Amino acid sequence: MAFETKEEVLQKILSEEKPKCPHCGMEMSLWEVPPVTFSDGLGWGVPYLYMCFNDDCSLYVQGWDNLRENYSQNASYRCICYPGTKQYECMPVFSPQGARGQIIDDAVLAAEEALKASIKKGFSLLADCYVAKDMVPVLQMLLDAAEPVRVRLKAAEMIGDFGELEAIEPLKNLKVGNELLQNKIEGAITQIHERHFTRECPYCAEVIKKRAKVCKHCGKDLTA
Repeated sequence: MAFETKEEVLQKILSEEKPKCPHCGMEMSLWEVPPVTFSDGLGWGVPYLYMCFNDDCSLYVQGWDNLRENYSQNASYRCICYPGTKQYECMPVFSPQGARGQIIDDAVLAAEEALKASIKKGFSLLADCYVAKDMVPVLQMLLDAAEPVRVRLKAAEMIGDFGELEAIEPLKNLKVGNELLQNKIEGAITQIHERHFTRECPYCAEVIKKRAKVCKHCGKDLTA
């Protein structure tokens, strides 16, 4: 049995025509389901749904009075539809802004496509650098905060594989907000030292031979 990835499901949905709300006739918005259970507690069953966000929709307008009068709840309903089906259901919302945070609009999709293109381009450049064992552009990509994190993670891994000692100082001074990337950078520094049989002087932080007993830079005794 073949399982579709979330990305494959999204691409399939985008190739289909958007449904229209049966209550107001407005085109429904694509909506990413949140990581919480719904209804019977078994989950949503799909990663994406269509939802009507028309505040003039009859279901939404009348829902406020219905839930207030019958259930003493200050809430209403939004119409939802399962992609590729004519299965329409109601989902409660507790404010006009409820559920809007998961709307997938054209701007979000464009940003996702741009990120994918940037990652693909970055990986292609890194592959060429790996074959040529060219450290400089790899280090530049790692230092560039504008590069996607996935590209920078791969760059850090490659620097560890074939980076020279000259890469240690800029890597030491690089601070990133991503813990995984920071750990990858520190791991790359360790790998470079291991490959070159070096370490850093605990007094002046200059690179020295691993077996050195006296630092050639500051003259400190390293055996004490």
